[in-house]
Amino acid sequence: MSQPVNIVTLTPNPALDLSTAVDRVEPVRKLRCEAARFDPGGGGVNVARVVHRLGGAVQAIYPAGGPAGARLTTLLAREGLASGAVPIAGETRESFTVTDRGDGAEYRFVLPGPSLSPAEWRACLNAVLARAPAGGLVVVSGSLPPGVPPSALADLARRVRESGLRLAADSSGPALAAVLEAGVWLVKPSLRELCELTGLPLPDLATRLAACRALIAAGSAEIVALSLGDEGALLVTANEAFSARALAVRPVSTVGAGDSFLGGLLWGITRDLPMADCLRQAMAAGAAALLSPGTGLCRPEDVQRLAGEVEVERLPA
Repeated sequence: MSQPVNIVTLTPNPALDLSTAVDRVEPVRKLRCEAARFDPGGGGVNVARVVHRLGGAVQAIYPAGGPAGARLTTLLAREGLASGAVPIAGETRESFTVTDRGDGAEYRFVLPGPSLSPAEWRACLNAVLARAPAGGLVVVSGSLPPGVPPSALADLARRVRESGLRLAADSSGPALAAVLEAGVWLVKPSLRELCELTGLPLPDLATRLAACRALIAAGSAEIVALSLGDEGALLVTANEAFSARALAVRPVSTVGAGDSFLGGLLWGITRDLPMADCLRQAMAAGAAALLSPGTGLCRPEDVQRLAGEVEVERLPA
């Protein structure tokens, strides 16, 4: 008997991710690529894939249209991930990544995606709220598609709260500002996104920690997970704060590392692990994603192995 779902993710603008490699990326010449790899993509889709791999009970909701949308749904089914595709008139976007074998550089091309009508967006929200269990967790992650204004995430935050659910948000720009104004349970900004949000440079630990605590004090979020790239991450609540350094791994692909981080973090939280251990799982999942090609994301065995290498430090209250 399968365990009941306790996390529902919403991916406003999913993608069919294509990845390949060439000997050298250069202009004008035809570039002969190796056979393409196809993966499901988009923030919430990736978070759900990671939670599912780690043994969590999760369902992914996303708009889907055209052959690319159908292929995305098929790929998720092959992974055994419960999902709900909301039909749309437009074609699900494709994103593609090309690796230059010569220097290992990764070139990522991200298309805008289809426009969503107000009715299609409402159908996505209704699907999420219909499938989220009482007291459960909703995750919205990824960019907004054309046709959906930033205020849509604020509306989502209010509806989630009114339904007695918790919202974890991973977005950027005006959409991030809008959802934080409405208030969320957890937010996962990058350092760049937090700098843009606050208008401050945040050059060191003290300023970054203060910015996270300011969001909590303002009621914008109860938990802030600040990703710092190769510097590591911070995890901050009203009563606790932790930091972790990034693990030294040789990346195969950087695609989906942030989503793996969030998936590992939420998996730990739903298992009621101490916050320090939740950050440890998040760091291990993010590092493990770097070891897989394309949008392969993290493998559970790599997460388990790397978790033992993560050093988490409790910061002063």
